[in-house]
Amino acid sequence: MSSLSHTVRDSATMLRRNLLHARRYPSLTLNLLLTPVMLLLLFVYIFGDVMSEGIGGGADRSEYLAYVVPGILMLTIGGTTIGSAISVSNDMTEGIIARFRTMAIHRGSVLIGHVVGSVLQCVLSVVLVGAVAVAIGFRSIDATVLEWVLAVGLLALVSLALTWIAVGMGLSSPNAEAASNNAMPLMILPLLSSAFVPIDAMPGWFQPVAEYQPFTPAIETLRGLLLGTGIGNNGWLTVAWCVGLAVLGYAWSKSLFDRDPK
Repeated sequence: MSSLSHTVRDSATMLRRNLLHARRYPSLTLNLLLTPVMLLLLFVYIFGDVMSEGIGGGADRSEYLAYVVPGILMLTIGGTTIGSAISVSNDMTEGIIARFRTMAIHRGSVLIGHVVGSVLQCVLSVVLVGAVAVAIGFRSIDATVLEWVLAVGLLALVSLALTWIAVGMGLSSPNAEAASNNAMPLMILPLLSSAFVPIDAMPGWFQPVAEYQPFTPAIETLRGLLLGTGIGNNGWLTVAWCVGLAVLGYAWSKSLFDRDPK
């Protein structure tokens, strides 16, 4: 068997293992999904009319619903990847990795299984939250098939980049609780972006925080694809952020995983 086929086989086995874990213990994923769904309902039904006036849409919450959904979808990805950090940390602290190291399996297949499994869970989570958004009135009737394909690709790319960062956080954490806390910025950063209000409406001292971070260009690009707003340089910035974070997360994770156990 060639090295490539060996890697693919072992990675597929690890992917299956992680998906089985997620299916048998769905409470973690459901808890992480609860936050974006609750925020969506809160901002649309409680603050929707006021927020819509603030962004120039008049007292019509449907305008704000269209504005906030792309940000909520990115928040969903950030929250789901926290589960990846916890899962990786559990593997490292429960002794299963030590056993894997003694077996004739490809060394990187463990991480690949976690990453691919996390991306699939992110996509499923986005679909579920998107279904809630559609159920309460979100529509994207002007988006073309190509724009939908690009939007899905964008969500998958962001998921991949954040998952590698989350894997590194899980590997560097001494336990699952620490992994959850260390990965919390992946959910907090979307709250500090243009997800809920335009950057121009924020205090001047805070605008650079919202503008110069990975979630804002990703959200603005997704808005452009789904709602037809201007994208500008946000598309290229999003790709650059995602590639940079993925490379950084991969190098960090590989370095931590390849260390000899103490």
